[in-house]
Amino acid sequence: MPISQVAHSVILFLLAGLCEIGGGYLVWQWLRGMRGISWGIAGGAVLFLYGVIPTFQPAHFGRVYAAYGGIFVVLSLLWGWFLDGTRPDRFDLLGAGLCLAGVALIMWWPRP
Repeated sequence: MPISQVAHSVILFLLAGLCEIGGGYLVWQWLRGMRGISWGIAGGAVLFLYGVIPTFQPAHFGRVYAAYGGIFVVLSLLWGWFLDGTRPDRFDLLGAGLCLAGVALIMWWPRP
C-alpha cells in the first residue's frame, strides 16, 4: 500500500478517535460533571461525526473498526494524560505499542 494511502488512513483514524473521545467526554461532562444540556448536544453532534469519518477508510467495516480499537486505546491514554493528568505507566505504553502493531497488521499488511 502506498505511503500516501497509509497516511490518509492514519489521519482518518485520528480524526475519528478525537471525535469519539471528545464527544464522549462532552457527554460525560454533561451527565457527570453537571454541565448544561448544550454540552450533551455538542457531544452528540461530535459523536455523529465519529460515525461518519470511518466510512472514508479504504478497507471494509470489520477491518476498519477492529483496527480502530487499537487507535482508540492509544488516544484514550493520551487524552487521560493531557486532559486529566493521568500519566501512562510502562504497562500502558507497552499495551499501546502492541495495539498499534495490531492496527498496522490488520490495516496495512500486504494481502494476496
